[in-house]
Amino acid sequence: MITDKNGEVLLAEPRGFCAGVDRAIEIVERALLKFGRPIYVRHEIVHNTYVVNDLKAKGAIFIEDLADVPPGATLVFSAHGVSKAVRVEAAQRGFQVFDATCPLVTKVHVEVAKLAKEGFEFIMIGHKGHPEVEGTMGQLSEGIYLVEDVPDVEKVKPRGDKLAVVTQTTLSVDDAAAILAEVKRFFPHVREPKKQDICYATQNRQDAVKVLAPKVDVVIVVGSPTSSNSNRLRELAERLGTEAHMVEGAQDLQEAWFEGRQRVGLTAGASAPDVLVQAVIDRLREFGATSIRNMDGVVEDVHFPLPRGLGHRSMAEIPVSRS
Repeated sequence: MITDKNGEVLLAEPRGFCAGVDRAIEIVERALLKFGRPIYVRHEIVHNTYVVNDLKAKGAIFIEDLADVPPGATLVFSAHGVSKAVRVEAAQRGFQVFDATCPLVTKVHVEVAKLAKEGFEFIMIGHKGHPEVEGTMGQLSEGIYLVEDVPDVEKVKPRGDKLAVVTQTTLSVDDAAAILAEVKRFFPHVREPKKQDICYATQNRQDAVKVLAPKVDVVIVVGSPTSSNSNRLRELAERLGTEAHMVEGAQDLQEAWFEGRQRVGLTAGASAPDVLVQAVIDRLREFGATSIRNMDGVVEDVHFPLPRGLGHRSMAEIPVSRS
C-alpha cells in the first residue's frame, strides 16, 4: 500500500446499514425465531451477498416466483417493496406474510395510490429492472412512465395534464436533480413530492463521500454489485475526480490500488454490514495503513417499527449478536 508505511484510512460518516436495512434483516431473523425454518423471502432481502448468505445459513430461502413457496408457508417481502399483483397473489395463496418493505419506499407507494385516485399520471425516475422500481410501477396498471436519464424525459407522452413525479429512493442525488430539472422543463406544472423520495440514508452517505473524496487518494466502497446505493457512492467519488473501487469484502482488495497512496477513504453502502468494513480495515493495515480515523458527519438515529406479530421493541434498541 502506502510506500512509506505511514498510511491513513479515513472512514466516512455515516456509512453502512440504514434503519430500513436493519429492520428488514430483523424481520427475517425474528420470523425464523418465532416460526422456525424455513422462512421464504421474495427476492434478496437487501442487496448484499454476505447478508443473504448469512440468512440462508439460518434457514431463509430466497425465491422470485411465489409458485416456489409451499402452501401455508411464512413469506417475507424484501426491503425493496413489491407490486400490487404480488400482494394479491400472496393473499390468494394463503401465505402468512410479513412485509419488510422499507417505510420510505412504502411512502412512495402510498403517494402513488393517493394521487392516482385524483387522476394523476406519473413519471418515475429510476433504473429499469431494479426491484424497487418494479414494485413502485406495479402499484398501477397504467399511467406511470419510467425515465432513467435526461434524454428519456422527452419520450414521455402523458394522456392528460395531471402529472406527478416520484423517484427511486437509492438514486444519485445529483443525477436525480438533473433529470427532475428536465421533467420540469418539459412539464412545468408537474407535481413534486412534498419531501424528496431519495431516502435520508442515501443522501447522507452521498454527502459524506462528497466530503471524503477530495481528501483521499482512493476511495473504497464496501457493497455488492446489485446494490444501487453502493454503486452510486463509487460513481460519485469518481465524478469528484478520485479513483474509486467497490468491493464485496476484504478478499476483493488489490494491493496495486494502494501503491504510492498515502490516504485511503472507506465507506459502505446502506446494505453492507460493519463486519465487512472491519475486515477491509484489517486488510488495509496489512497493506501499510497505520492510522484509522473517523470523519465527522451526520449521526443517524432512525428506527422503524416492526410488523405486527413480530414483537414491539426493535432489536436495534437491544444489544444483539449478528454473525
